[in-house]
Amino acid sequence: MRIVPLVLAAAALPVLSPAEAAAARAAQVGVGTSVVRYDTALVPEGATARAFTASAAGTLTALSVRGLLPAREYGAHVHTKPCGPSPSDSGPHYQHVPDPVQPSTDPAYANPRNEIWLDFTTTANGSGFAVSHVDWTYGDRLPASVVIHETHTHTGPGHAGTAGGRLACLNLEFGPR
Repeated sequence: MRIVPLVLAAAALPVLSPAEAAAARAAQVGVGTSVVRYDTALVPEGATARAFTASAAGTLTALSVRGLLPAREYGAHVHTKPCGPSPSDSGPHYQHVPDPVQPSTDPAYANPRNEIWLDFTTTANGSGFAVSHVDWTYGDRLPASVVIHETHTHTGPGHAGTAGGRLACLNLEFGPR
């Protein structure tokens, strides 16, 4: 495991309209500040990732990665707990309406309208970008991390929300507004 500090690059963030920018100023805003690598073959040395999430009038989340394997599909989701030494430390996916059965694989709960899915495919140089927008806000339950998984997210019953092993994790830190 290696913890690497990250610098949030403005170029990695989406451009917001004046109304969206005003809402973001009043929002709960979290940024990725460190990454924990669990799989050094699929997240090589030198790979970087940045995450941004803002919750005001809906929730906008962006993920930008560099230095991963080229032309490869990865999954990514917002999780409930912070990254830790073990891949499972980040807990389950953050769900707006939590599934009473965990781990959640019921498509009624494990879907991109109830969770934040950030699947991406890297370019030939190993870069990738994903954006999610959902119509709900975090409220009092704030997420704590973004986890990068080994495959795009599955959607079928019994497998919904799964995306293979946890390769890397970014802590989300929500500062005072």
